[in-house]
Amino acid sequence: MHTLEPHFNWRHLYQAEKDQRSPFFGRTYSEFYFSERVYNYLLHPQWDNFGSETLYAKILYADYNESFAIIELIGEWNDCINDDMMHLKENLLDLMLEEGIRHYIFICENVLNCHTGDDDYYLSWHEELEDIGGWTAVLNVLPHVQEEMLNGGLQYYLHFGERMNHIDWRTLKPKHLFERVRSRLGLLLE
Repeated sequence: MHTLEPHFNWRHLYQAEKDQRSPFFGRTYSEFYFSERVYNYLLHPQWDNFGSETLYAKILYADYNESFAIIELIGEWNDCINDDMMHLKENLLDLMLEEGIRHYIFICENVLNCHTGDDDYYLSWHEELEDIGGWTAVLNVLPHVQEEMLNGGLQYYLHFGERMNHIDWRTLKPKHLFERVRSRLGLLLE
C-alpha cells in the first residue's frame, strides 16, 4: 500500500494544503517518511489522516463556485471498530459543508473492505445534504465492497452501483467528472 499515491494529475488545478478553506490547509508532506498505516501496511505519506485508523483521504479537487469536491479514499471503511463515518463526517465533510460544498464524489477503488455499523451518521449526512439539494456519489467500488455496502444499507444514503462504477475518471478534468456523475445521478433519480 505504501506505493499507492493519491491521484496527482490535478495538482496544477488544486492542492488542499494550499486552500485556506480546506480542512487540510497548511499541511506539509514528506516523500520519504512513512508515518501512517492501515493495520501493518504503511501508506504513502501524501494521504491525509482525518481521525480514522484505517481509512485515509485526499481531497483531489474542490470547487466552491460549483459547490463540489472530489475525494479519493484508501484503506478499510470500518464503522464497527473505528467509527470511520463519524470521523469522516465530523473532521472533513462537516467542515467542507460549512464552506459551501454540497456535492461529494468519493473515489473508492482503493477501499478494500466496508464494515458498516449504526446508520446514524449516514442518515444525518444524507438529510443535511438532501435539505440543500446535495448528494454523495461513490465511484469505482470493488465488487465485494459494493456487496458489503449493500448489506449495510448504505444505498439509502449514498449513490453507488453499476452506473457509478467503471468511470474512467482519471482521463477527465474535475468539472467534466462532476458533470458526468451529476448526469448519471439524474438518470438514477428519475
